[in-house]
Order: sequence, then C-alpha cells, then structure tokens
Amino acid sequence: PLKVDLKMTDEIRKSLLELPEARRGRFIKNYQIPEYDAEILTSSKAIGDYYESAISIYKNSKTLSNWVMGELMRFLNEEKIEIEKSPISPENLVEMLKLIDKGVISGKMAKEVFEKMFKTGKDASQIVKESGITQITDEDELFEVVDKVIKENPKSIDDFNQGKEKALNFLVGQVMRYTKGRAKPDFVFEAIKQRIKKI
Repeated sequence: PLKVDLKMTDEIRKSLLELPEARRGRFIKNYQIPEYDAEILTSSKAIGDYYESAISIYKNSKTLSNWVMGELMRFLNEEKIEIEKSPISPENLVEMLKLIDKGVISGKMAKEVFEKMFKTGKDASQIVKESGITQITDEDELFEVVDKVIKENPKSIDDFNQGKEKALNFLVGQVMRYTKGRAKPDFVFEAIKQRIKKI
C-alpha cells in the first residue's frame, strides 16, 4: 500500500500559491476590511504579502489598508517602484501608525513624515526627532496661543456669542496657523470655548 508522508503533503500544500480570489475572501473575513480594499490589496501577491506583514504587528486593519492603498501606492506609482522595493518596510509603516495612535503626530503630520520616510529611507521616529514634527502636548503653551488668538479676534468672539459656530472654526484655524498645525484640534476647540466662557 502507498504510504503518505503527512509532513511532506503539508509542506506541498503550504508551498502552493493561494489564489487571489481565496486570499481576497480571507482578507475580508479575517481582517474585516471592505471588499474594495481586499480587491486592491490582493491585486498582486507582493501587495498582499506587504499588507500581511504589517497586519501581523498592527491590528487596525482599516487604517493600515488606507495607508497602503493611499499614500504608499501613490508614491510607488509616482516613482515607478514595485512594492517589493519600497523604501518603507511594513515594520516602518506600522511604527509611524503607532506614533499617530500615541498622539505624537497627527494624521496630517504623518503625511509629511511618510513622504520624508519614502524619500530618505529613514524610519518615522528618526524623522520626527530630526524635524521636530510633533504635536504640542504642553497645555500651558497651547493656552498661551489660545489667549493670544482670542485677544486678537474680538469680533469672532462676539460672533460666536451670537451663535455663529463658524467663528469658532475660524479661531481654531488661527491657533493651528500659529502652531503650524502642531496643536490637537479637539483640545484647541475645547480650550477656546472654555476661555470664551470666562470673558
């Protein structure tokens, strides 16, 4: 009788390439991402492999797919580089996403960091350290800017007090301009409302 080596059969099975359609289905099921994302991420084996390397160390599957399909693919296409030769490894992309999660950089800052990572091959932490691209977390420093903006814009304060919500957005925008986008908008929003109440 024919003896079947189970270990060998298993290795053969593993070495067989997973068909794109099967992989797409697995991505939707396992990573809970939309069909559209799964279709793009499995459009080539290399893209799928990149995503799976990253997802193994970062669990926010949708955020990850957005960055792979958005910024990463855009830069790769512009430079005509295959994903296997990407200057940003899955590990480096994940490191940057974790900096967003920790509030070290904002999503907007991350785009700037990402571009520098792509062009220099440096990792996110190194770029953040060298460029000083970080969110301002010192509340005293932020309140100082908020107070300055409130003092400079009395008309906007009056408008806000008359129920014009757009005035608040304008004031938030002014704080963001002074801090070069380094303030957390949600904090600024609350800080301005808090200060106006005291006037």
